[in-house]
Amino acid sequence: LLSIAGFVIASLLCSMATSLVQMVLCRILQGVSGAAFVPLSRTIVADAYPRHQAARAMAVWGLGVVGAPIFGPTLGGFLTETFNWRWIFYINIPIGILGFLLAARFVPETPTKERRMDWLGLVSLAFAVGALQLVLDRGHRDDWFESAFICAGVGVAIVAFAVFLRHSLRPNEHPIFDVRVFGDLNFSLGCLVMGATGVAMFGGNYLQPLFLDNLLAYPAMTAGLVLMARGVGSLVSMSLSGIFADRVSAKWVALPGVLTGLAGSYMMTRYSTQIEPMDLLLPLFLQGVGIGLIWVPISALAFSTIPAEKSAEASGVYSLVRSITSAMGVSITSTYLAREIETQWSLLRGLINPYNPAVQAFLAPLDLHSQTQSIALLANTVATQSKLTAFVSGFWFITASFAVMIPLVLLLKNRGPRRRFAGAAMPE
Repeated sequence: LLSIAGFVIASLLCSMATSLVQMVLCRILQGVSGAAFVPLSRTIVADAYPRHQAARAMAVWGLGVVGAPIFGPTLGGFLTETFNWRWIFYINIPIGILGFLLAARFVPETPTKERRMDWLGLVSLAFAVGALQLVLDRGHRDDWFESAFICAGVGVAIVAFAVFLRHSLRPNEHPIFDVRVFGDLNFSLGCLVMGATGVAMFGGNYLQPLFLDNLLAYPAMTAGLVLMARGVGSLVSMSLSGIFADRVSAKWVALPGVLTGLAGSYMMTRYSTQIEPMDLLLPLFLQGVGIGLIWVPISALAFSTIPAEKSAEASGVYSLVRSITSAMGVSITSTYLAREIETQWSLLRGLINPYNPAVQAFLAPLDLHSQTQSIALLANTVATQSKLTAFVSGFWFITASFAVMIPLVLLLKNRGPRRRFAGAAMPE
């Protein structure tokens, strides 16, 4: 209830922000308040359903977790184009109030026990993750290790993570996250697969709207409608994964999901500036189907060998890994895109000169009346081609994220000779 209330208040403050500093501070408050939503909701659903119904419940729960960031750009584009950007935050308020009332009415009280807050673990982990995120966000702009600031950030991240790890592994401590759960092979592999899924999902969320806006010049509403194809794919496949729960082993649901996402991402590497809107839909739909088929069975396999008494700790760690890798996916993708644009611009610019026969053939039929017009046209053409090549490279990066999952999924073990994932989707 505190998380929901804090999120609603933070959303209201975001909608009232009048400067970049205010917006950043309010967004930090929003992130702190909303961070508990996924692990807590997962635990609530786990407690509410018997083990044999867990996979279907997990599939329904996953529709919200996966569907929200996929459909978010569509709704955001509609609200921004129809009203203004503040409505992106206004929309959270009535939904949050409704969620608060429903949670207060239907979510039962849970037994609590006294536990000392692990301030050292919390602070060291926050410094490690924060410093790493800052390095990834600013590394390209500050020329990476040529910058003292970036070097200091890397040093802080390493030291803080070492402190967190040493503290968490002490036998008499009660750490904020029990990293010993990574000793379970299935859980560790599941975290890696979910991390790669987060990179592919949120990296794609970053690239695709930019491609539609910057290169194809789609209006916000049109871009949102096109991007809905990925959300529809995820909703369909997550619904199917719940149906398959009683019939198919988890690994053999996840693997086709990886291959489908790989196929959709590969098709995106064939994009061009002349692509028709309808040709954008199939790759997005396939990528969405892949993500939806991965989510539930991988969670099932990750927790299938975790003891019941460790499930709460594992759930927190699992959500943390997903959140960190998702944020890193956006940072890495944005840095990679910016670097590729600069690299391609420098490469193509060197090939453009008035003595190049290809340039002369390109300009001859245009009947431009001045050298200034010719230079402007060439500069715009080179910039567009540089961006296109960079975006295609970015889509190759997303494709590689799916490809990495294939051996990881194959290494996952079903518990028992014909282990289904109906009873393993969530811990009791």
